[in-house]
Amino acid sequence: MDKLKSVLSGEEARRDDRTVLETVNEATTLGWGRVKGFIACFVVGVGCTILGVGVLFLPRIGLTLFIVLYTFGNVCALCSTMFLMGPMKQLKRMCDKTRALATTIMLTCLVLTLCAAFWWKNFGLALFFCILQVLSFSWYSLSYIPFVREAILKLVSIILK
Repeated sequence: MDKLKSVLSGEEARRDDRTVLETVNEATTLGWGRVKGFIACFVVGVGCTILGVGVLFLPRIGLTLFIVLYTFGNVCALCSTMFLMGPMKQLKRMCDKTRALATTIMLTCLVLTLCAAFWWKNFGLALFFCILQVLSFSWYSLSYIPFVREAILKLVSIILK
């Protein structure tokens, strides 16, 4: 849209004298629109998660609403980072060899949570998958911080000795 506005206003002709470095910098700069998209998606995700915990103790429908809102919140939080990196870069990073297993477990737990709640009607299993969602999403998130997962594994091995 910005490109169209600049062409229609005649600004594009004045911008042709830019250097290649300026063009590359403009194309790779994180714009305010992407930051707003990230914030909005992340707030919706966190809000759904908190709302899901809040409705957990409602009679009859509380557990079902919790499962739906909690899973939707996790999906929104995961998708929010696509605004920062872009969808293709995010998907490539999710499939890196260091994150592939965590990504697979996380996405599988998201699907199995909904299957356990709606298809199999086993809420104990659905809660178990929600717990696995938390653990796998945390493990996935920690993979973006260098050496943290190795430090946690070393700490656990020391504790278990």
